[in-house]
Amino acid sequence: MSGNHRNGTPAYKKIQNAIRKRIEASELNPGDAVASERELARAHKVSLMTARHALAGLEREGVVERRRGAGTFVAAPKIHFNKLMSYTEHMSSRGLAPRSRVLTAKIIEDEQEVSARLGLPAASRMVKIARLRLTGEEPFALETCYLPASEYSGLVNAPLGRSSLFGALQHDYNVELAYADEEIDATAADAQLAEMLGLPKGAAILRIRQVIYSTKGKATIYVVGYYRSERHTLFVRRFR
Repeated sequence: MSGNHRNGTPAYKKIQNAIRKRIEASELNPGDAVASERELARAHKVSLMTARHALAGLEREGVVERRRGAGTFVAAPKIHFNKLMSYTEHMSSRGLAPRSRVLTAKIIEDEQEVSARLGLPAASRMVKIARLRLTGEEPFALETCYLPASEYSGLVNAPLGRSSLFGALQHDYNVELAYADEEIDATAADAQLAEMLGLPKGAAILRIRQVIYSTKGKATIYVVGYYRSERHTLFVRRFR
């Protein structure tokens, strides 16, 4: 058979959906081999071209990666920064279960740089939430969020190891986030950060500092994130 529509769904999409379901069910994990074009064509009773089209589409989405001479493998999750999304939303869009480990959730004060980023007086009390982001058991990012304690002190007790901060702000505080101003640079992992992210000391990592604003134009969250650089892709559209 060819890649014609059957039951309203193109054959190549059926192949893609079958692979995604196996990833969602953890039958296929990052680094695992995916069936070859020939095997997929045989299993789904489609042409080789249709199977190739299915894998090419998954590769464009970053779900799989093709290694010349070796085959096709489930790709490690990559975060694309073109849209303001929470980690939970990013992982869910890839069909992966978001996993976080809360390292810190407390009220702090006298962090003058952070206060300035949020447009607050220097001695302001703030909520500090640090989370290690994981795929499976493997860490790939450390994100620390700061919010004004005068408005969001309840977040210290929120179950943010398994839920989204963006979601908590929306559901519990009726705050909608709109946009972020970001600074992106490369830095070297110190000993503590290297150990957390499973990297050698001094390894290159990506640092992203964000001030995230609400739909009312108010600076709501300041985030400092350190990311394993091979797991993140930044797409930039430039105009003349």
